[in-house]
Amino acid sequence: MNRIWIMALLGAASVSSEFALAGAVPLPAPGPEVLPFVATSAPLIALRHVNVIDGTGSAPRADQTVVFERGRIGAIGPAASTAVPAGAQLHDYPGYTVLPGLVSMHDHFFYSASNALQRGDGRSAEPGLQVNEIAFTAPRLYLAGGVTTLRTTGSIEPYTDLKVHDRIEAGLMPGPDVALTAPYMEGGPTPFAQMRELKGADDARRFVAFWAESGMTSFKAYMNITRDELAAAAAAAHQRGMKITGHLCSVTWPEAVAAGIDDFEHGPVYTDSEFVAGKKADVCPRGRDLDASWQAQAIDGAGVQGLINLLVSNHVAVTSTLPVFELYVPGRPPPQRRTLLAMSSGARESYLTERASLNPSDAASVALFRKEMDFERAFAAAGGLLLAGPDPTGSGGVLPGFGNQREIELLVEAGFTPVAAIHIATQNGARYLGREADIGTLASGKRANLVLVKGDPAQQIADIENVELVFKDGIGYDPARLIESVRGQVGVR
Repeated sequence: MNRIWIMALLGAASVSSEFALAGAVPLPAPGPEVLPFVATSAPLIALRHVNVIDGTGSAPRADQTVVFERGRIGAIGPAASTAVPAGAQLHDYPGYTVLPGLVSMHDHFFYSASNALQRGDGRSAEPGLQVNEIAFTAPRLYLAGGVTTLRTTGSIEPYTDLKVHDRIEAGLMPGPDVALTAPYMEGGPTPFAQMRELKGADDARRFVAFWAESGMTSFKAYMNITRDELAAAAAAAHQRGMKITGHLCSVTWPEAVAAGIDDFEHGPVYTDSEFVAGKKADVCPRGRDLDASWQAQAIDGAGVQGLINLLVSNHVAVTSTLPVFELYVPGRPPPQRRTLLAMSSGARESYLTERASLNPSDAASVALFRKEMDFERAFAAAGGLLLAGPDPTGSGGVLPGFGNQREIELLVEAGFTPVAAIHIATQNGARYLGREADIGTLASGKRANLVLVKGDPAQQIADIENVELVFKDGIGYDPARLIESVRGQVGVR
């Protein structure tokens, strides 16, 4: 442990009284599994000569100084005129950019490590498709990628997720702050071995009560839930001051809005069955029928515009998860070396096998992917709350952390400016979680959750991948060490 850190823990370091922040966060003592990843720590730190993207959507500011003390931001302003209190640990970073820690809204501590093997013959053997919990590697990769707060949008091993949350809070594991979502609220028949099938509205109410009392903070409805089960779950969650999101199919988006849902995952092109001809109540249609129904829709047409107006008027959010769908689109960029190196050998083989099976002439998948991008732009332009997350599932090519960065890059490809894409991935998530006063943007008094990247993502969004340091509550973590610590292990643990 370095001398500065010991002084911080003992309260021996002195700071100027006029700079001391009310509500400053006590620095948690990092445990032995966290300390190796701490690159810089002090009760008072100043980053000088940095560009600042503050997360609000405002224009970037050049040559700034950011000062934070005991886990809270104290000052942000021009380097030439912003006073730095005596005793601050100084770091000069010309050519670097500071942005808020990402607030990611579709994340998991599990991963589809053997998807190609399990579906090699087009079906999954009993008891159904299984995914691997990666409670060791996922939190480290999320933090390394700049994620300082995330929502686990559906749990497979809920007791493991609860333990990860508690260990991170206690300083015993490196990782982001975690907002926990309960196990999936699924109907039947489900293709997943690790999902329980609800048995009616009363069962849904009991489910919400049990997991709310167990420490979960939100809920997620899944593809085969019924309208009655969804409405009962939403009402029970709202009674407890909690929210419910959904990756739906059996229930259409307008039906879910009527049932009281707060958020939709993935966007409608891949999940909203309202336009399927002959759609049966509470039944998920075939995938090709859902695809065909959206191929026939125009984003500026009456049907889609009516959906957007319904969402906006009812304050229902939509979570963009473009990276997981990119995996199924031919002609996209090849996998990055860092992604392949992080995977276990089995996970890597499974992913590359599935990628090789893509039909290079599948123009329909290309068009649907573009349509989803266009919907997200139209929804945000109409005043909708667009959230962001990678969803590290699917064929296995999306990894925690790396996928969060890719989501921002894909939002830019969709037509958002880099500054707007970062706003979606930071402030919007904080707003949905009800934590906008504390995280999501860079401002005096807020938690010192921020990312230092080499370059300028406002000019070149790929610079979002050049993470130098990730500060969580003012403690700077080394992403390179975190990534190296999980090399070859994603999919195993």
